[in-house]
Amino acid sequence: MTTPAPQELGLIEALHSTPARRYLSTEPVADEIIRDILDAAVRGPSGGNSQGWAWIVVRDPEIKKQIAGWYREGWERHYGSRRDQILNATDGPMSKRSFLAADHLANHFEEAPVWIVPVLLGAAKSSNPRLGSSIYGAVQQLMLAARAHGLGSTLTTLHIGHEEDVRRVLNLPDNALTMAIVPLGYPSQGRWAQPKRRPLDDVIFFDRYQAP
Repeated sequence: MTTPAPQELGLIEALHSTPARRYLSTEPVADEIIRDILDAAVRGPSGGNSQGWAWIVVRDPEIKKQIAGWYREGWERHYGSRRDQILNATDGPMSKRSFLAADHLANHFEEAPVWIVPVLLGAAKSSNPRLGSSIYGAVQQLMLAARAHGLGSTLTTLHIGHEEDVRRVLNLPDNALTMAIVPLGYPSQGRWAQPKRRPLDDVIFFDRYQAP
């Protein structure tokens, strides 16, 4: 069976239409597509072109089941425990729709057919707050490449309360740091819409920051 070619998207169109997709089907994703997506990712920025990263492709159901339990624990601690408060709020940092989508992902995390875990090697003891600059640009390229292949994705970090456990399960060296888990899958709900953002004039400033 021939793997479909990626959709030809204009750069600006792709940048404006790659929202977080948290409703994912269990339909398998071909190895060739994953390789193509990761080939795009590793073209992304890396501080000093050091490329001190590793990209773990997780398909094993047992590995996903174990890590998904830790992910749900993080979700419950930070968000799920405030379910009624968030859903009944008239204004807040998370909309009802966003909460329900994230809650769905948490409860079906291991069902995503593929996870990509971006890892920085030698970073576990770092206290540099800008550490992610050496990999998150590449993660965004991964997500844009996934978009071209019709795959939904979202950058998640709720597993980090069990970082050492995750390192052990993934057989990572002690000095490595997982920077995210990106679940990938064909969307089962929603559409490729422009994410809602605050008006541009509310967040841009010229030369100096102006407090509201």
